[in-house]
Amino acid sequence: MISKSTLQKAVNEHVIEVEQLEPLYQFLQNEKSGAESDNSDEPLKFIRSFGDVFIMLGIVLLAISINKINFSGYQAVIPVIGFIAIAEWLVRVRRLALPGIAILISVLFFVNKATPLEYDMSTMSGLAILGFTSLLFYLRYKMPFSLLPLTASLLAMAVMQIGLDVLETPIIFAVLGLIVFAVAMWFDAQDTKRVSHMSDSAFWLHLLAAPLIVHGVMASMLLNESSWLQLVNKESVILIFFAAFFLLALLVDRRAMLVSTQLYVIYALTQLFRDQVGSAQDVMIYILMAIGLFVIYFGAYWYKTRRLVFGFISGSKISKYIPDLNVQDVKQ
Repeated sequence: MISKSTLQKAVNEHVIEVEQLEPLYQFLQNEKSGAESDNSDEPLKFIRSFGDVFIMLGIVLLAISINKINFSGYQAVIPVIGFIAIAEWLVRVRRLALPGIAILISVLFFVNKATPLEYDMSTMSGLAILGFTSLLFYLRYKMPFSLLPLTASLLAMAVMQIGLDVLETPIIFAVLGLIVFAVAMWFDAQDTKRVSHMSDSAFWLHLLAAPLIVHGVMASMLLNESSWLQLVNKESVILIFFAAFFLLALLVDRRAMLVSTQLYVIYALTQLFRDQVGSAQDVMIYILMAIGLFVIYFGAYWYKTRRLVFGFISGSKISKYIPDLNVQDVKQ
């Protein structure tokens, strides 16, 4: 991608006219957006090169070493200011997302150390401060990852305010997850071609929503002793739920949603086939083989499967809020 400064140099050297600079720059920007939208795979924009990983490791080492100094109380504001200064350079100027994630986590850690509240509502106040810090980070740097700690803080505060015991009523996790999923879908609907920070924001919200939904439903089913659950095969119901969850992820084109389901799938399959195979070790081997084949297949033919399953809704009202169903699989 040719930068605007490069085009300015071309103007200075009389390669192009000054009147051509802005139209040419806008044309190149549109071409870049078009190329990105043609990429059918789910983009991961928070990492661009190994250089990002290298810088992130430096930030992590810096945060660990500063923490060893044992700043106490409001002294921890000092590293917060330092990391914000680094964010101005790496995130605001250079637009490095992965180092920005490490910086935000470091900032939240030291902000938490700098607010040693001593009264009964300290946990609620601490969550509010962490959420507010994440919000300021999002407004300043437009970094999508900021929405994850912000939303997590808001959810935790909501649960504390309601006063529910989430261990006794795990279904609350699923309810909160569905709320986050709805917000994520709102972001996704604003950018179905996935070229702006709106879809990137949705990505992180989906990563938060999926484990909440899955854990809420699974914990409720495994711990619930209701009579209707005694009449059915609980493991079969779990597998039906996962099939429905997979279809939902396929519809909205978010493979990231399936990451959080793997452990529960292994558990459900193990329980379902434990009496049909020689030993527990054999069960685990077959299950891991099946999941491995599943991941390989859908990694290669995700979009072909998506077209086959949901092609009938192409052109409908629903299709306006989800990515194009007619894209082709990326050639690996």
